[in-house]
Amino acid sequence: MSKNIISIRSLKKSFGCNEILKGVNYEINEGDVACIIGPSGSGKSTFLRCINLLERPDSGEIIYEGKNVLAEEYNVNQYRSKVGMVFQQFNLFNNLNVLENCTVGPVKVLKKDPEESKKIAMKFLSQVQMSGFADAKPKQLSGGQKQRVAIARALTMNPKVLLFDEPTSALDPETVGEVLKVMKNLASLGLTMIIVTHEMAFAKDVSNKIAFMDGGVICEEGHPNEILVNPKNERTKNFLFRFIVGES
Repeated sequence: MSKNIISIRSLKKSFGCNEILKGVNYEINEGDVACIIGPSGSGKSTFLRCINLLERPDSGEIIYEGKNVLAEEYNVNQYRSKVGMVFQQFNLFNNLNVLENCTVGPVKVLKKDPEESKKIAMKFLSQVQMSGFADAKPKQLSGGQKQRVAIARALTMNPKVLLFDEPTSALDPETVGEVLKVMKNLASLGLTMIIVTHEMAFAKDVSNKIAFMDGGVICEEGHPNEILVNPKNERTKNFLFRFIVGES
């Protein structure tokens, strides 16, 4: 049986009078590749940002390896170093080259030796097929290349869980495939991943569990074949209608 890594319990988040998350419960086990799908505005990205504490939940619990990370005494920075994030817009440092983008975290946060950090960074840049661009600045890269660097940067922190917030939404159709290929490879290596995505075919091929979010709650969750092929919830059925018809 897989070890539980993160348990989300009754998570709520509002911005002013707008309640975005309305008591979300979710479980992530070691090795899970969990895709979160749903319409725009359903709370998916806010949910991911709350998991990484980029947004502070209003109430509820995030239990990481048995401890509530929302407790006052918890070391938030240590938690963030183990739960990495890959963003829609890459969030690379434009004044640093590719290698420097990938070493700044290990050196400054993990206090690793700079030379050791370079070796680690080059290992992961090679894994995403970007080692040949180590000296390039982000402005010299395509969107797909930037996202692959962003993935390598996240991997240099040796995360136990990697969060992806619609990692292909800012890419043109030609470069989407190269990023999805990298993510498929990471999934095959056993990395625990939570992915907010609109790429339904990718979710079906790579994930072992899918959750459909709407209106700030998880309406339905289960194996990809259950959710994408034979959903039970009417809202899920309506959302997936085109995908289901296209697959049949």
